Amino acid sequence: MRTLIATAFVSLDGVVEAPGGEPGYRNAGWTFKDIEFDGAAFELKGREQGETTAMLLGRVSYEAFSPVWPGMTEEFAGYNAMPKYVVSTTLKDEDLVSGWGEISILRSLEDVAALKATEGGPIGIHGSATLHRALSDEGLIDRYHLLMFPVLLGAGKRLFSDSDKDKQNLKLVESESYSNGIQKLVYDVIR
Repeated sequence: MRTLIATAFVSLDGVVEAPGGEPGYRNAGWTFKDIEFDGAAFELKGREQGETTAMLLGRVSYEAFSPVWPGMTEEFAGYNAMPKYVVSTTLKDEDLVSGWGEISILRSLEDVAALKATEGGPIGIHGSATLHRALSDEGLIDRYHLLMFPVLLGAGKRLFSDSDKDKQNLKLVESESYSNGIQKLVYDVIR
């Protein structure tokens, strides 16, 4: 069985929307505003490119990343080379970009569960707040790679849903605090 890893930039109050500056959100680009850059804080992101073997995206994140990431050959070489899976009920094969490697469309959470049941290495979930909440609620996520930023954003898409569900325990397996206030938090889901 493959490990499903949710990776996210998250504010202290749980917002994950538009950390890199995606349009349409009033606090877009919050990971770069008023926070001193510390390259050590992003070591986890580089490590993910070497440790994961596939990328899982929701449709909205796919449509945001696919025009940009394929051209970032130096920064995202590992991500660009790995297979990508897009969870969408509306995306069509003809909507997929060329030149970004193998891309497959999954139509349901059951398809994601079936993908997890195959042989292979870890799958990283990038962006995709809506997908993340659905996967978390269904108990399909195995690990969280979080970079928590010292900022309160108020409104915005949240990492976790507010649905009434059973308690889920996590085990902290790695953590570090950086001089700029960012905290790395890596949790395994306890089953």
